[in-house]
Amino acid sequence: MTGERGEGERMRIGELAERAGTSTRALRYYESQGLLRANRTTNGYRRYDDAELRIVTEIRALLAVGFDLDDIRPFVACLRAGHTSGDVCPDSVAMLRRKLAEVDACLDRLDGVRRRLRTQLDHAIAYREDPCRTEPTPPSPSSPTTPSARRC
Repeated sequence: MTGERGEGERMRIGELAERAGTSTRALRYYESQGLLRANRTTNGYRRYDDAELRIVTEIRALLAVGFDLDDIRPFVACLRAGHTSGDVCPDSVAMLRRKLAEVDACLDRLDGVRRRLRTQLDHAIAYREDPCRTEPTPPSPSSPTTPSARRC
């Protein structure tokens, strides 16, 4: 056996895992979640065609940027509908928009955290440079620069 498949032959799970850069366990999980389709031989072995490789590649790419498996379903459906890309169908576009809104909201929260930390650090540095100044208390979201008692 040379390990090469002829035209129209299907891959075993190990070959699909190797070609997709994932584990057989992950493939079984994707299958159990209804994202991947395996044909079974008479002796129960899973066999996959090349279309499933494209789907696994899409799943892994979307997982890598923060999508969960439920979010990925429209992309898989789009590929199964015959599109060469999973992100061209209306449901996929809607999911991309939703995920982008989530990322934007997360970035907004992180920006607020960054500003509070920057303010706290600036106050701490100013106090270290002149300890006789009014000692700052850690900024709170409601009052970022509340002074406390003098030390000198």
